[in-house]
Amino acid sequence: MTFNPAPTDLSGKIAFVTGACGGIGAATVAHFEALGATVFATDMAASFDGPATYRRIDLLNPTDLDACCAWISEVKPDILFNNAAIFGMGSVLEAGDLAQYDLLFAVNVRAFYAVMQAAAKSMVANGQRGSIINMASQAGHRGEALVAHYCATKAAVISYTQSAALALAQHKVRVNAISPGVIDTPMWASVDALFAKFEGKAIGQKKREVGLAVPLGHMGAPEDVARAAVFLACDQSAYMTAQTIGVDGGNVLR
Repeated sequence: MTFNPAPTDLSGKIAFVTGACGGIGAATVAHFEALGATVFATDMAASFDGPATYRRIDLLNPTDLDACCAWISEVKPDILFNNAAIFGMGSVLEAGDLAQYDLLFAVNVRAFYAVMQAAAKSMVANGQRGSIINMASQAGHRGEALVAHYCATKAAVISYTQSAALALAQHKVRVNAISPGVIDTPMWASVDALFAKFEGKAIGQKKREVGLAVPLGHMGAPEDVARAAVFLACDQSAYMTAQTIGVDGGNVLR
């Protein structure tokens, strides 16, 4: 029996990463670069610390979103890590509920879809056997009382991932998603503060609670998600499409 292990080497590949300056985005950029990929990265931050070619892009701004999609067409990525998203909390009884709906869906669904579509068009036009990796969340698999809009946006990411995968399969472009659980990133400071506000908890209490509630007993690290992204980007996952991989320590049973 001949055994030909698939490589994780990404040499010669071009990767495009949105939301590159956060914990998960930055870790994924570093992993892609360490494995030989040339990385083009975007975020809202003023600059990016690393060798990736970086542009500041605000996906809420229509002009910036158009520029992002045009840049994708220009660089012709083999890999898209579609990571940019925002988080929000609130009661369904709040007056500002629809404003939060508009904001979260504008970034987490509308901009996410536009970026995915731009990458798909580029890959098909250039005959690339590309890999699109969308960032979902464990929140996309179940509703949460204070996180209704965010949960709904991530459920949409999972659904669009499946639809896009089926549409692009004939072109040999794979589309998968990652659903992180509670990951210890800088964003958790603001998330923890929101839970403190809405649940009357002390600062830091919610973060400790969610970590202990994970079956593996602790929060994940950005590197845990980045490793899953590498798996989906390389030939190790060549026969996988339309799937959502949970990186959540056992929080959600699928």
